[in-house]
Amino acid sequence: MSELALPIRTERLLLRQYRLNDVDALLAYYGDPLVARYVPWEPWSREHAAEQVAKRIHGLGVTGMDSVLALVVEHKGEVVGDVVLWPADETLSRGEMGWIFRPSVSGRGFATEAVRALVDVAFEHCGMHRVIARLDARNEASARLCQRVGMVKEAHLRQDYWIKGEWADTLIYGLLAEQWHG
Repeated sequence: MSELALPIRTERLLLRQYRLNDVDALLAYYGDPLVARYVPWEPWSREHAAEQVAKRIHGLGVTGMDSVLALVVEHKGEVVGDVVLWPADETLSRGEMGWIFRPSVSGRGFATEAVRALVDVAFEHCGMHRVIARLDARNEASARLCQRVGMVKEAHLRQDYWIKGEWADTLIYGLLAEQWHG
């Protein structure tokens, strides 16, 4: 596996490394309670946003169990979301991914385009055999995104996750490299 060439360009998007000056752009949506409702953390404060960006700057590839590929997604120079890929086992042959996008760009296909690029990196660059996405079952938008990129719903785990004062169901979507048609 060679070093990943960044940034990654798609038809309309640029997937790039985090920068220190991304704090305000990320805080604009990570600080939104509606965006944070299905994730295991509260809306970000400015201080927390700065800490997270500082950590994610170094997330440049899947090279070991504690590694991560964390990328900001831009459209015409504006941050519209971010995507992440990390190893799900010590062999680095299985990965898990996640994403968050600004609500204001919903319905424009940016998340689909960015996640397809991330899946391509997982299979074509990282040589992974399988990727999954684990999500709160109430997050219908992410479930539809999984389906659009070709993932298959493999599990519905009932009340298996305690989040924000209640039990929630988890959906697990998966995709095998042999099924990927980039």
